[in-house]
Amino acid sequence: MYASKTILFDPTRQAGHPRRRERGFTLLELLVVLAILGLLIGLVAPAALRQLGSAKEKIAHQSIERLAGVLDIYKLDVGTYPSTDQGLQALITRPSGVTRWNGPYLKGEKLPEDPWGRPYVYRSPSQRPGHEYDLLSLGPTGQPGGSGDAAAIFNE
Repeated sequence: MYASKTILFDPTRQAGHPRRRERGFTLLELLVVLAILGLLIGLVAPAALRQLGSAKEKIAHQSIERLAGVLDIYKLDVGTYPSTDQGLQALITRPSGVTRWNGPYLKGEKLPEDPWGRPYVYRSPSQRPGHEYDLLSLGPTGQPGGSGDAAAIFNE
């Protein structure tokens, strides 16, 4: 016994190609996926931005502490911290009238900037009790004062 094959004519079928069922996404499915993505971005983006802001504050604190250590080495060599007029530039180039300068104390020709691209503020003597100098970043706003996330970041 031979099994017979019945071949029917299919006008949509091309010669030599098996029949495929083509199926795409419906508009409703695409809208559901977009809504889910929107919710995820809405929940994750604020947390990521908060982390970015706090990371810049941490970098500013670390940079200020590093500069404070360099200022302490300067004081060991010279005997005093640089004056406000001499500024942090005294860590790169010898101030006039300073004899025991052993610098440069920082690499490069340019003073470091805070994470927001502004120079650090240096004052000696300090305007705060219990400190010999003030070294600070004006924070994200670039304005003195402020509170919370907008507050200036001082040396400890």
